[in-house]
Amino acid sequence: MDQRVSQHCHHCGEALPPAPVRLDVDGGAQAFCCEGCAAAAQWIRRADLGDYYRLRSAAGARVDADPPDLDVWDRDDLLGEHACRVDGGLEITVLTDGMRCAACAWLINRALEREPGVLDCSANAVTGRIRIGWDPARTRLSQVLRRLALLGYRPYLAAGAARERERVAEHRRWLLRLGVAGLGAMQTMMLSEALYLDFGHHMAASTRDFFRWIALLVCAPVVFYAGWPFLAGCWRELRRRHPGMDTLVAASTLLAYLASVAETLRGGPHVWYDAAAMFVFLLLGARMLEQRARRIASAQVDTLARARPALAVRERADGTRESVPLAALRSGDVVRVAAGETVPADGELLDERASFEEALLTGESRPVVKRRGAPVYAGTACRDTPARLRVARTGSATRLSQLTRLVEQAQAYRPPVARWADRVGSRFVAALLLAAALVYLGWRAYDPARAFEVALSLLVISCPCALSLAVPAALAAAHGALARLGVLSVRAGGLDGLARATDVVFDKTGTLTGVQPLPHEVRTFGGMEPAEAVAIAAALERDSGHPLAAAFADAGTAWRAEDVRVVAGQGLAGRVGGRTWRFGRASFAAGRADDDGRLWLGDGARAAACFRLREDARPDAEAAVRALRGLGLAIHLASGDAPEAVLPLARRLGIGVAHARQTSEDKLALVRRLQAQGRVVAMVGDGLNDAPVLAGADVSVAMGGGAALAQRAADMVLTAPSLRRLPAAVRLARRTRRIVRQNFAWAIGYNLLALPLAALGRVTPALAALGMAASSLIVTANALRLMRGPGREPPP
Repeated sequence: MDQRVSQHCHHCGEALPPAPVRLDVDGGAQAFCCEGCAAAAQWIRRADLGDYYRLRSAAGARVDADPPDLDVWDRDDLLGEHACRVDGGLEITVLTDGMRCAACAWLINRALEREPGVLDCSANAVTGRIRIGWDPARTRLSQVLRRLALLGYRPYLAAGAARERERVAEHRRWLLRLGVAGLGAMQTMMLSEALYLDFGHHMAASTRDFFRWIALLVCAPVVFYAGWPFLAGCWRELRRRHPGMDTLVAASTLLAYLASVAETLRGGPHVWYDAAAMFVFLLLGARMLEQRARRIASAQVDTLARARPALAVRERADGTRESVPLAALRSGDVVRVAAGETVPADGELLDERASFEEALLTGESRPVVKRRGAPVYAGTACRDTPARLRVARTGSATRLSQLTRLVEQAQAYRPPVARWADRVGSRFVAALLLAAALVYLGWRAYDPARAFEVALSLLVISCPCALSLAVPAALAAAHGALARLGVLSVRAGGLDGLARATDVVFDKTGTLTGVQPLPHEVRTFGGMEPAEAVAIAAALERDSGHPLAAAFADAGTAWRAEDVRVVAGQGLAGRVGGRTWRFGRASFAAGRADDDGRLWLGDGARAAACFRLREDARPDAEAAVRALRGLGLAIHLASGDAPEAVLPLARRLGIGVAHARQTSEDKLALVRRLQAQGRVVAMVGDGLNDAPVLAGADVSVAMGGGAALAQRAADMVLTAPSLRRLPAAVRLARRTRRIVRQNFAWAIGYNLLALPLAALGRVTPALAALGMAASSLIVTANALRLMRGPGREPPP
């Protein structure tokens, strides 16, 4: 064990280099991967915060020896947009991607609070947000953030600062309501317990009335302040003539409290202040747990927001540079991105070569090498060398913003089963109110003294909170887990369709295979030079969006194609250099009957050149197909390529059913045949030229490499390039369906058991409130299980 630990950095856990940095920490020599981690550990020890290493459950983030330049955070335009005034100074919310566990938040809070001029600091390990209040007269924000960076937590701007402040304020209001309800419930229960224990009625009437009046005063803020969200929700539901959970909660609480007030005024035998207070307190606890599940699920949106840099460096016409806010960037501007910095907008690379880390957008951990003219996306990090970009899209038009919206749409989507639960819940409330009235009348005839108590218990114990939470809680957790996995569900029913799938149909090019740069073989006819043929093909493919375009991405060409159109299943046609060209299958481009799998360039009657491309199976394709078969799915391959290219790939990947030379219509017919046999078909393709079959399948998954996520026909998008995310998504979808069913079964079973017990008078109102809250908590906690390990990738 010691040997294993000694091979990893004491601070960040990364593998040690051949000559690690050694430092005496906590009475023993420890090894570090770099000077940055060693300096962070030394500062933590000097600041007497060494408990961080004992408390943490995950290794920290690696610390750069040279902290980033954070002076831009002191600019007035940036602070004016993202900071707000508070008593004594300013407050800003920043994001960091280095917080791994609660110990990180503990360390950040204590480290920043020791910085001079810091008024307040609050770090949230779940969302990665850090709220910092500081006095600008005593310290600069960059100085505070430098301490943060020196501990390994690089700051990023948080998008929607105003919305975040409102969210924090709302969360505090809910916490205050919960605190008021908790204190009120405890005091009310204590007073009620004294009344319950007076079995022989020996308590003096004046003492009894005193306890009741105190309980009335203590319970009032619980009902009308802490319970205000339920009262307001009830009013909204009644105005819409759509009674729901809030209607039942508010009715039960007000009935218990107002009936108790009436009994207190007239000196009646029973009061139910404890039931009203406990009902509100326990329901608030359940509601806040559900909100926590939704906040955890929305962490992917925050992760995307971390990619936005503070400022952009724009190049003027004379070659000088200026720092400007992102909102000042326009299409056509030239920006410079330093090594290690984040790209501020979508654009086109102007340098000969540069590498970018696209892990945030695609999940690909290795830097992607790009050449002149290649698209570069906002949110990716420039590696190794600085880069110059020409801005194409900014703000909400960037791919990063589109991903953010897709995540938000996925989380906000309410599938048919959720709407069905709402309808059932509404009718259940109406039926329950009628049943409570009938039970009251029945007990009024049998035992008038207990009639109200039994009816109240019936209303409280059968509140359909668990039924209302059964689907939303599970879907919120599932969509958050899917987004972290690199799979976005962007259409109705995508998650459920994936869970029910029995067959998977794969496209080949761009899905199971990747095209190698530059053609493997070029043959020309009629005196055309190979370089000219490649340049014409590159011009035609440049804006096609087809995966084959990658084979010509590195081919420099000064020509521009005009009037380009895609002929489904055949190829491309367009004008280059004043001539009309066709590029694709031999019959389409050159008027030949050959079907040898090569790409042909011609005018439709005569061939000018032909190309043979080299395609390699994706490194994870075999593992993904094997994992899908292990899940009981039947695998099919349908490709527009020739049998010479399709069949060997199918044999290599272990796909038993392969179809070659398939047009989009042929692929759709294949899906229809499977569906006619009662199969549920999932189609996996590039999302660009197979729109009919993607739309016709029961559930469709598009690869995320398309231009600006143009896969509008798909139900789900793989933002990560790894196909091994697909079986992980299937497992998660199936787990989600099981948990939704479990939640429904629990909610229905609970009510079938609780209703007769309450109607028979076997449950007190206070016990009914406890049972109802426990039911809601069980449903929410069951849904939260989806957040743990959202489907691990199979081993290679």
